[in-house]
Amino acid sequence: MGRISISCLLPASWHFSISPVGCPRILNTTLRQIVVIGILAAAVSLLYYSLVVIRNKYGRAYRDKRFHRYLARVTDTEATDTNNPNLNYGIVVDCGSSGSRIFVYCWPRHNGNPHDLLDIKQMRDKNRKPVVMKIKPGISEFASSPEKVSDYISPLLSFAAKHVPRAKHKETPLYILCTAGMRILPESQQKAILEDLLTDIPVHFDFLFSDSHAEVISGKQEGVYAWIGINFVLGRFEHTDDEDEAIVEVHVPGGENKEAIFRKRTVGILDMGGVSTQIAYEVPKTVSFASSQQEEVAKNLLAEFNLGCDAHQTEHVYRVYVATFLGFGGNAARQRYEDSLFTSTVLKNRLLGKQTGMTSDSPYLDPCLPLDAQDEIQQNGQIMYLRGTGDFNLCREVIQPFMNKTNETQTSLNGVYQPAVHFQNSEFYGFSEFYYCTEDVLRMGGDYNAAKFTKAAKDYCATKWSVLRERFDRGLYASHADLHRLKYQCFKSAWMYEVFHSGFSFPVSYSNLKTALQVYDKEVQWTLGAILYRTRFLPLRDIQQENFRGIHSHWRSFSFVYNHYLFFVCFLIVLLSILLYLLRLRRIHRRMLRNSSSPSLWIEEGLPPQKIAGPL
Repeated sequence: MGRISISCLLPASWHFSISPVGCPRILNTTLRQIVVIGILAAAVSLLYYSLVVIRNKYGRAYRDKRFHRYLARVTDTEATDTNNPNLNYGIVVDCGSSGSRIFVYCWPRHNGNPHDLLDIKQMRDKNRKPVVMKIKPGISEFASSPEKVSDYISPLLSFAAKHVPRAKHKETPLYILCTAGMRILPESQQKAILEDLLTDIPVHFDFLFSDSHAEVISGKQEGVYAWIGINFVLGRFEHTDDEDEAIVEVHVPGGENKEAIFRKRTVGILDMGGVSTQIAYEVPKTVSFASSQQEEVAKNLLAEFNLGCDAHQTEHVYRVYVATFLGFGGNAARQRYEDSLFTSTVLKNRLLGKQTGMTSDSPYLDPCLPLDAQDEIQQNGQIMYLRGTGDFNLCREVIQPFMNKTNETQTSLNGVYQPAVHFQNSEFYGFSEFYYCTEDVLRMGGDYNAAKFTKAAKDYCATKWSVLRERFDRGLYASHADLHRLKYQCFKSAWMYEVFHSGFSFPVSYSNLKTALQVYDKEVQWTLGAILYRTRFLPLRDIQQENFRGIHSHWRSFSFVYNHYLFFVCFLIVLLSILLYLLRLRRIHRRMLRNSSSPSLWIEEGLPPQKIAGPL
């Protein structure tokens, strides 16, 4: 009968056979043979299993990494652990025109990677509420009595001092940043208020507070901080090689001779308040100007800054365009419209001898009010009566001149310079009035679609005022929508549409605008961007500490998975060496068996054959 022989690469002494007649003759093999084969099989299985597990584990970790910060920000509503010695704190006071608010932020130790930013978040108290406090009036109200400013702001700082651990006070930076209300004051009054703060606060509080920590910031700075805050919360400053992320080609400012870099696409922001409208977005490509005058204007609108802790690294260098337009907010625009309406109507009445709008029986027909809605304009002791016709398209036409557009290229509202937007590879978020206009009444906040918005606005404007009032009474609109919103929704819808498409020149087909009130269920303040920008060099301290501990431990922390692969490569090399050694023993063993009774072994060694002595 045939016999199956199994020898592999083992020495000949480990050879065994399986006979089909005697059934498994493997039972006759030595224990040593079984043990060796078992060890080899277990080693191969272990190697395969380990590689598969590690690949799945770290592959999944890599895929989930980009969601970690976003999910953390959505679910991170737990109270801040003030007993954690590794937490750092920072305080920002927003001194606005109507009041001042204090925000307390916290962040863990920097991870030591110079490519990452600090993971800053808003501090939460024991009840898991954000540590925020507001007082009134605005700080500019103390222009005539600057010596009272410290007493005015003291309750805010005492509030923060109670929440920040006492041991952390001396290393907690405090920033007092003043905005719109202070900007309109004379420089001498601004200086007097700031000097009082810089003199008195260090006497009563131990926070890290230097001369540069109290200032009046420009509208441009405020816009940059808002842009930083939104993009930080959205995770757009985290650089990744993930193919699913939208990227953009960036020509780094100051690096004209360097190659372009590719990084995550940031979002632009549109913010329309009651008085002003602001736009801010990254300009990734080097800009060109139509004239030297335009270039001079652009210098005041373009901000170039480095968010990284290393000034020599360019991966966090950004060029951002920021423009603020006073008088282009929703309420201010309506006021401008009514002023123009009143002046032009009075002039026409004088020329034509009419009384249009001067009595309730002959009201002015306003296309920007809902159908049959009534309104009044009071100026100089006179009253002008309005009645709505609800014509959305006509309303858009009559308000277009208020955009103050010019025929120059690369310009927007008021003829102000605006660098080109790459509409095919961009994304914008619209806040405040952009959200209220789309959501409060029309109930279509979120992803903006020009065609759907236009249709909804037309239908709303053409609906009788009595029907709108009935729907309002039935609670069909947003809870915070009031009668003022209902009355001027038609005008504000047309105004928002024209500002976005005519003023900022976004095409009607643009589909990457999201209107929002919050990001990840949180209202993002410009103060977050301010603390992030102003503490950008703090990671240097942690990075130096990491380097001091040793570059090898630092390398191991970043190369854990690669060390595993290196281990298994070494394991394979050792295993292969053992097998080659066994193969060598097997060949030597065969040769010895084959030549034990032959003189050829002597010939191979180059020696003469030995003569065997015969019998005497």
